[in-house]
Amino acid sequence: MNKQRKLYLTDYCLTPHKRIEKSAILCEDHKILAVGGASAFTRDEGVEIYEFANAYAAPGFIDTHIHGAGGFDASSAWSGEEKIEDMSAILAERGVTTFMPTVVAAPKENMLKNLVALAAMLERELPGSDAVGIHVEGPFLNRVKSGSQSEASIMPVDLGFTREMIDAASGKIKKITFSPELDNAVKLVEILCEENIIASMGHSAAGEEDTRRAIDAGARHCTHLFNGMPLLHQREISLTSLALTDPRVIVEMIIDGRHLHPRMVDLACRCKERDKVIGISDSTMAAGMPDGNYHIGPTKIKVANGFSQTSKGTLAGTTTLLDTGWHSLMSYSHMSESNSASCVTSNPASAMGLEDRGVLLPLMRADIAIFERGTNRPLLTVRRGKIVFDAKHT
Repeated sequence: MNKQRKLYLTDYCLTPHKRIEKSAILCEDHKILAVGGASAFTRDEGVEIYEFANAYAAPGFIDTHIHGAGGFDASSAWSGEEKIEDMSAILAERGVTTFMPTVVAAPKENMLKNLVALAAMLERELPGSDAVGIHVEGPFLNRVKSGSQSEASIMPVDLGFTREMIDAASGKIKKITFSPELDNAVKLVEILCEENIIASMGHSAAGEEDTRRAIDAGARHCTHLFNGMPLLHQREISLTSLALTDPRVIVEMIIDGRHLHPRMVDLACRCKERDKVIGISDSTMAAGMPDGNYHIGPTKIKVANGFSQTSKGTLAGTTTLLDTGWHSLMSYSHMSESNSASCVTSNPASAMGLEDRGVLLPLMRADIAIFERGTNRPLLTVRRGKIVFDAKHT
């Protein structure tokens, strides 16, 4: 008999808003049919059953700021030397079912070539995690806050080049990070809003006035809060303090345990409403790979003991993916397990307009991640109803 339905049984599941004990998730094709206590479900002959002891389920994780993994660098897609399929596969091994490849500043010609190549890759059927759009982190940034990005490729706001990037990516750009203190920043935000592209503030030294202007124009996101922006100051208001306190702004944080002190993570989670915090990996092509020499676009990085740096000693992304990062978030912020899981599931889904995923509810996409209790070891990943990772077969 061809079994059309799958039933996943775990000790509990995080929907993520509600924890259901002795849970069951029933799926058919690419959608969830029902979620609830296992006792309410019958073991029909036409149902394929996957039962896990000492395990829990959550919606598939969503990473909206990730430069690479598994040896693939999103900023070098144009080279043809690396495969996004490798990145997709390794993310699925970590419970990530959706990701947004992130590119950094590069010479104009290379950026356009790269966006064309990356947009074409997003059209392919990937083996693991789904790529849903492109995040362009730059090139309209403040050189003083360039971080690991190439200063030579950072430029003033160029509205014409913005249009060229949008065209080159065939409508697949979903978010652009910019510095609100730059000339024409407000006009940039207006164009992005017209194109339904998220305007995210970051890599910036912006003060109160410039930040408020950008927010009033429609900028509603802040790229990796605390990193690449002014320190908090008791008398000087900046992008950092406004992002923390303006209820219109959604903040993302790198949750690798290295970029931010635990108390700063806790501070942000106490300041922001629960649905306005997104956990990101900011990982590079070195994630899931051995220590060695790698790159983020034109910038060379060295990874030792999982620690990524440029030749100048600047932190350069991470090698930590969301399967471990969200537990750090929970530990640092003292948020509940459900609220922490929301930061890597329902919150990014809502922020990116992905209305079909991020929660375990009937009629939603069957994107499910199952982990071992205690160790948080990934056991099974289901993307759109298809098992794309099974620890038993690795």
